[in-house]
Amino acid sequence: MVENIEYNSERPKLIIPEYGRHIQKMVDDAIKRETKEERNKIAHSIINVMGNMNPHLRDVPDFQHKLWDQLFIISDFKLDVDSPFPIPKREELLERPDSLNYPQNFPKYRFYGNNIKRMIDVANNWEESEMKNALILTIANHMKKCFINWNKDTVEDEVIFNHLFELSNGKINYKGSSEKLLDTQTILKNKKASSNKKNHKNHKNNKNRNRKKY
Repeated sequence: MVENIEYNSERPKLIIPEYGRHIQKMVDDAIKRETKEERNKIAHSIINVMGNMNPHLRDVPDFQHKLWDQLFIISDFKLDVDSPFPIPKREELLERPDSLNYPQNFPKYRFYGNNIKRMIDVANNWEESEMKNALILTIANHMKKCFINWNKDTVEDEVIFNHLFELSNGKINYKGSSEKLLDTQTILKNKKASSNKKNHKNHKNNKNRNRKKY
């Protein structure tokens, strides 16, 4: 009896492991049937079993189409049956998708993030006012925070104002300004306080989650 034990490492590799080996064996058996009528009957039975394994997807559009596609994939495209949907081709599944074009507005200063650049563009279009000045200083303080998070070190305000000048295409010029941004210690203190608050909240949630319910 020990000699007849079958290990997974000795079995054929499952094409879609989520469905298990029994579905794979049912598909392999369907491939071997001689008549198409018999293969069609078994294929519909397999589709029903596959659907029962995912009852939460029954009302999802194109769910049946997906099941039939997966059936042909499990059969390694060897199953010859009449499908209610177009039969997928191996070449289409193996074809590599087109590369996505990711926005790179300012790859030189990636640590600031795209949202900072968008905020700077918005500030460029505002009329000169106290509101615009407040927005620019808010942006500059956030830039300083991003820089410190990335560099793990202090940074002079002049460096931030130089980057702001560059990212605004020279429209926002605070170089040599007497304006002062938040000091490094304040930024690190606020960051630590925010982190501690988040950790305390997570600990409290975990404690409530583990509490016994009667």
